[in-house]
Amino acid sequence: MTHEKIIDSLSPNEIKILPYLKEKDINEISKNAKLDKTAVLRALEYLSNKGIVNLSHNKKKIVELGVNGALYKRKGLPERRLLNLLNEKKIIKLDEAQKQSGLSNDEFKASIGALKKKALIEIKNEKITLEGKGEEIAKKSLEELFLELIPIDYELLTPEQQFGLKSLEKRKGIILIKEEEIVKIEVTKLGEEIIKSDKKVGELIEAITPKILEKESAWKGKKFRRYDVTSPLPSINGGKRHFVNQATDYARRIWTEMGFKEMGGKIILSSFWNFDALFTAQDHPVREMQDTFFINKKEELPDKKLVKSVKESHEKGVDNSKGWKYNWEEEEAKKMVLRTHTTAISSKKLTELKKEDLPAKFFAIGKCFRNETVDWSHGFEFNQSEGIVVGEKLNFRNLLGYLKEFFGKMGFEKIRFRPSYFPYTEPSVEIDVWHPEKKIWFELGGAGIFRPEVTIPLLGEKMTVLAWGPGFDRMIMDYYEIKDLRELYKNNLSQLRKMKFWIK
Repeated sequence: MTHEKIIDSLSPNEIKILPYLKEKDINEISKNAKLDKTAVLRALEYLSNKGIVNLSHNKKKIVELGVNGALYKRKGLPERRLLNLLNEKKIIKLDEAQKQSGLSNDEFKASIGALKKKALIEIKNEKITLEGKGEEIAKKSLEELFLELIPIDYELLTPEQQFGLKSLEKRKGIILIKEEEIVKIEVTKLGEEIIKSDKKVGELIEAITPKILEKESAWKGKKFRRYDVTSPLPSINGGKRHFVNQATDYARRIWTEMGFKEMGGKIILSSFWNFDALFTAQDHPVREMQDTFFINKKEELPDKKLVKSVKESHEKGVDNSKGWKYNWEEEEAKKMVLRTHTTAISSKKLTELKKEDLPAKFFAIGKCFRNETVDWSHGFEFNQSEGIVVGEKLNFRNLLGYLKEFFGKMGFEKIRFRPSYFPYTEPSVEIDVWHPEKKIWFELGGAGIFRPEVTIPLLGEKMTVLAWGPGFDRMIMDYYEIKDLRELYKNNLSQLRKMKFWIK
């Protein structure tokens, strides 16, 4: 590009700072060009892209005053104010010393500590006695000397100043250490030629506006400023839903397309719905503090008839089963918990169904909480995808068919089902998917057919209910190739901007 073309491509701000580039100081250029610092920095970057200047960026630590630091620089450190009072009184009661010095509790304690450390005072019988001599009292401390020097370059501190800094850093709001970016400007040979050039910048049109188009004289015979379409620009990131929410929306779409209706429920609910309605014995280990987050509150139980049916199911069993054979306690069922599984939503939904609603298919996707040891595949909070199918003539093959269809649509090719045990389903299976990178099968969750001890109390009759509740976060990890579950909740903006949409 010729000098003339380069000059014609200069923006108004570039033209303004051009005469002052040899100042090589951002603040001076800003002052002379009458532009703010941000505008100057932006113009310098444009000039750098055109080869007029070379820029180098370095970081420098600067020690500055905090809010308290500015106050103490003006009025003196708390220990100096207390020392001045003692120099006048020689001996004074502790409470009077704080009152007359005007120091806060924290300032007074810090002052006492600092002066005792330097052997300038003695405290006895709730009184402070001045021990220091005239020269010792008048001599400024390293902290005071350092306070007078601020602001100061961190790299230039002497050992004594380092001591003063460390001492003041222990106190709140006195010292701030800021990192500043230092921009060094070097005018290139091309830049020297442009600055000395006889070619003057004429009146250039920056943009086509309605006002310019109204009159021919506003643009005819004039030049438009050249735009550099090759210069790098900052990337622009539009707003979008969090990738976990995108995945949740996609799963909702799958279940809806398969004929399911969405059901919802509370995150905090009674143990009755979370455990008892699902035939989980009250002395079962899963209900212990090691697995469950309990809330220090109780919730009243629902309909007495329902409570009685659940109680009998636990104590005596139903449909020729023997139950758990223990005394079921209402108070235990009233304890509130952060739900440990979305199956608690299913238990409540079953009580709301009427004969005319059947057959029925429902799903839910929601947050659950368990007191787990956090690692790459476990968290104390996680999302779960819940589902139930209620009706007659349903069997275990139907259950596996629904699960296989859903996971296939979610992009999992290698799925396996393992026999398992849950208190509320029989038969039961665990759902595993293959993790290609770690070369392992990892568990997504369980499924099965609700036992009569669950369905008879909740539905009022024996009915087949297919149920499942696999973990949803691990599915998201597989799709986005995330290696650690904890990355789902870090909210790293750089990472979030790069995430692709959930589309299979």
